[in-house]
Amino acid sequence: MMFIVRTAGAKPDLAVKMTRRTPDGSGTTDYFCIGEAEGLPIVAVHDGWYADDTGGGVAIFGQGKFWEVRDTPFSVVESDDGVAETASQPAAGIVNVRGAIFGV
Repeated sequence: MMFIVRTAGAKPDLAVKMTRRTPDGSGTTDYFCIGEAEGLPIVAVHDGWYADDTGGGVAIFGQGKFWEVRDTPFSVVESDDGVAETASQPAAGIVNVRGAIFGV
């Protein structure tokens, strides 16, 4: 399960999968974490795309149960167990979506 710890303080002592500045301009940082977060300021995630500050982000589906960390919208770097294949370990039959659509 993935969730956001939103804080102006130190990085939480959890498995942090992505970090970004909070988009509302509040000066806080969003830490996209997995694990148990008792007593921390938690923001629930919903299905969708959460962009980071460098052109990548996290795709969330299943209300935080399934997630993919991406360095671009088209390339998965890490995912929860068994959801997606990464470029370093492609499965047979994986299609390069960007190449198939745009010829790149």
